[in-house]
Order: sequence, then C-alpha cells, then structure tokens
Amino acid sequence: MTLIDLIGTLAAILTTLSFLPQAWHTFRTKDVSGISLGMYSAFTAGVALWMVYGLMIKAWPVVIANVVTLSLASTILIMKLRYR
Repeated sequence: MTLIDLIGTLAAILTTLSFLPQAWHTFRTKDVSGISLGMYSAFTAGVALWMVYGLMIKAWPVVIANVVTLSLASTILIMKLRYR
C-alpha cells in the first residue's frame, strides 16, 4: 500500500466512523427534530456524488467509505421525512 493509499484509507475510516454516533443516536431514538432536511438532503447528494467520483477514478477507499455513509445518511433522511 502506498502512502497515498494509506492516507486515503485512514481519512475514509475516520470520516465514516465520525458519522456513526449521530446515526446510532437517530436510529435508537427516532428523534429527528434537530436535523435539517435541507442540510441532510444536500449532504446525502454530496456523499452520493463522492461515491460516483470514487468509482470513476477507482479509488476504493473513497467508494467504500461513501457507500457506508450513503447508506446511513439515506436512512436518516428517510427517517426525517417519515417522523417529522
């Protein structure tokens, strides 16, 4: 693994893990009152685009991290629409 790959992988792991506490709290409590629909919509779209970008340049750490984050963010966005 090159230094560039190592840095990308570490960045992907850290940013994805940093999202887990918010996702876990939202799944557990179903409390979406503090979540902005506009912000989460833009965030989810951005994560989807990062995933596509990663696929296009074959950057697997970017792809994997964004697949995980997109799954979590999409679920939270659906919960925001359902429980508002």
